[in-house]
Amino acid sequence: MWTFIHKWGSPKSFYAMSAKVQPWCWAVSLVLIATGTVWGLAFAPTEVNQGQGDSFRIIYVHVPAAFLAQSVFVSMAAASLVFMVWKIKVADMAATVMAPFGAVMAFVALFSGAVWGVPTWGTWWMWDARLTSMLILLFLFLGVIALRSAFARREGGAKAASVLAMVGVINIPIIKYSVDWWFTLHQSATFTLTSRPLMPTEMWLPLLIMVLGFYCFFIALTLTRTRSEILRREIDKRWVRDLIREAQ
Repeated sequence: MWTFIHKWGSPKSFYAMSAKVQPWCWAVSLVLIATGTVWGLAFAPTEVNQGQGDSFRIIYVHVPAAFLAQSVFVSMAAASLVFMVWKIKVADMAATVMAPFGAVMAFVALFSGAVWGVPTWGTWWMWDARLTSMLILLFLFLGVIALRSAFARREGGAKAASVLAMVGVINIPIIKYSVDWWFTLHQSATFTLTSRPLMPTEMWLPLLIMVLGFYCFFIALTLTRTRSEILRREIDKRWVRDLIREAQ
């Protein structure tokens, strides 16, 4: 097991092994997202219990984006911890490429939630506990990105960004439990792994497919961009120069 983990920690081995996994992740993510999108937008029944009508279909983008934004930050914090403790360069490379994608997902979650809020709450924005903590998450992603470019030496920026990621992860349970700890307009979790969904199967099943598709997309994109980051940082290594010569 440790030998396997050590291989993934080597830039050269990671580059070679990820090449085998990456195409499958892309294929699965595209199939799942396409299936969930068509099913959710075209075939899922209209919501009638709460009077949301077809506006509820924003859920098929909003929920996966919100889930993924939080998961990306946790993954980034975990990669930062591995980098800080064991000095594994690939972990820092992965954390580097995760931050912009996480920021995009946090923005998509906030924007889609704002659009959804108009027909359900009658307003684009409320300083609701869930919304405010998600906005803080977006700022944390932007802070991590800014810190990496604020230092003259890459090592200094990497360490500062890693510390912010590890400290900022405390915001994740606040986001998750904000609807339980405080009075908020935001509804509770749409579905969880420990309880039966309140929505009909034909409504939550495409949502589950979309969530899985978003996660597969995250894995595929992280592998692809980490491979590019490896080439950028290891450009002076012989094995990278050999790859470039073979490509030419």
